Amino acid sequence: MKQQVLKVHKDDNVLVALTNLKKGDLISYGDEAYVLQDDIDAKHKFFTSDLQPGDKVIMYGVLVGTAQTFIPKGGWMSTGNVKHAAEPYAYRHLDYQWTPPDVSKFAGRSFNGYHRPNGDVGTANYWLFIPTVFCENRNLDVIREALHNELGYAVTDKYKQYTHQLIEAFKSGSDLEQVNLFDMPAAHHVNRVFKNVDGIKFLNHQGGCGGTRQDAAILSKLLAAYANHPNVAGITVLSLGCQNLQVQDFVEDFKKLNPGQEKPLYIFEQQQSKSEEQLISEAIRKTFEGLVEINKLERKPASLDKLCIGVKCGGSDGFSGISANPAVGYTSDLVVALGGKILLAEFPELCGAEQNLLDRTRDEASAEKFIHLMQAYHNQALSVGSGFHMNPSPGNIKDGLITDAIKSNGAAKKGGTSPVVDVLDYTERATKPGLSLVCTPGNDVEATTGKAASGATLILFTTGLGTPTGNPVCPTIKVSTNSNLTKRMNDIIDIDTGAIIEGDKTIEQMGEDILEYCIRAASGEVIPKAVLLNQDDFIPWKRGVSL
Repeated sequence: MKQQVLKVHKDDNVLVALTNLKKGDLISYGDEAYVLQDDIDAKHKFFTSDLQPGDKVIMYGVLVGTAQTFIPKGGWMSTGNVKHAAEPYAYRHLDYQWTPPDVSKFAGRSFNGYHRPNGDVGTANYWLFIPTVFCENRNLDVIREALHNELGYAVTDKYKQYTHQLIEAFKSGSDLEQVNLFDMPAAHHVNRVFKNVDGIKFLNHQGGCGGTRQDAAILSKLLAAYANHPNVAGITVLSLGCQNLQVQDFVEDFKKLNPGQEKPLYIFEQQQSKSEEQLISEAIRKTFEGLVEINKLERKPASLDKLCIGVKCGGSDGFSGISANPAVGYTSDLVVALGGKILLAEFPELCGAEQNLLDRTRDEASAEKFIHLMQAYHNQALSVGSGFHMNPSPGNIKDGLITDAIKSNGAAKKGGTSPVVDVLDYTERATKPGLSLVCTPGNDVEATTGKAASGATLILFTTGLGTPTGNPVCPTIKVSTNSNLTKRMNDIIDIDTGAIIEGDKTIEQMGEDILEYCIRAASGEVIPKAVLLNQDDFIPWKRGVSL
């Protein structure tokens, strides 16, 4: 019989429903029995003892909230009876001892990647278009349409075909209801002209002018980090000329990251061109020449210590912290044990998990940097009448994530259990093997944008509700927390960890499966669905309040 409930940590005073439960049901767990006082939907929690107002709510073994009213044993946890709470945190100088997982199954394994002159290894080979200011977005759109269609990077658009069929039905007086989208061919990439160029990517954004000079400076560092990314082989920059983010500022930031200037970099400034036509045609011609050159690069074997994986959750649910995130966490531990890098970000979603991470941090300087970044970020949110406690979205709450500390402790599971070797501010590059913390918002796209800037060459993105997003330069792999989501949104999900909830697989087994998929994706043997759908989402963070 399938297990009905789960206690995540022995010290918890809540149980998680693994299936829908009814008021009056007698639920047994361990040596205890509970009569449910409310209907408890799957992913939600109920209490193992009576709670009085002010009593602590414990989950994942830590404080995640306080009772606001009397709550009976077997009562449902809701936003009406529990509010967010978290313990204070500090660096305690602990000597954290970590036992790495057994990686014998992966010893001597490799992936086929693109080797760069500076020693980086990419999991893809992209050409990148960068506008220094939003004024150039329209020109990028024109170039995108021309290059994508002619060079084979466009997705066959069934929606265009669907609209065409609707027009034909309208003209002929036929019943529009008879035109079926599902009769259209599925989206796919047509044959590419350049077999060794995985894509041409475009970083449209709304920055570069207006705002503050600090905004422009941060954007420059972000764009330079993308230009230097291991998955990027060449760059075309379009500039207007008069904007805050000047070309020379971007070039200087890029040279700091790439002193040898090994990658082709082509720059076009519209206010120095005779016409828009000249600007666009020259940019296309020069880029085409660059594509010819980077097409000569081929995938070659690389050891698994060259992997740099960002871990992210979005559209999270009450299963995120007990299926997909722990499974990805085990994958993270495997990668770290193999000498690779793992990037854990989303600082608003580490609220309540700080002490565990600090106790695992190797050096005091990194710990103090983490504390400073967390407190400054939180104080900034408080100053505008918000706070980390307001991070959970309506969808998160509806599916069981009642407080930010519950969400955060489940989210932190993606980072595994290894020591924290470094703490990186936004746009800082990961250089140390092991687990690094990266300061980004929790916002899905702002976080993935920041992870790629820090060097992630793959992103494992867990979701319980379904999130159709990706990244322009970093293949994003969607990991579902439950099988119902996988069945319902199979067009965006790559890996299903619902077998953990069903009791058919262990977290460790699923973690190994995820690493196997990562190796195949890093080698170009399997294409994540976000890549197939051209989900190239890119949102720079201005360092304002974004949860």
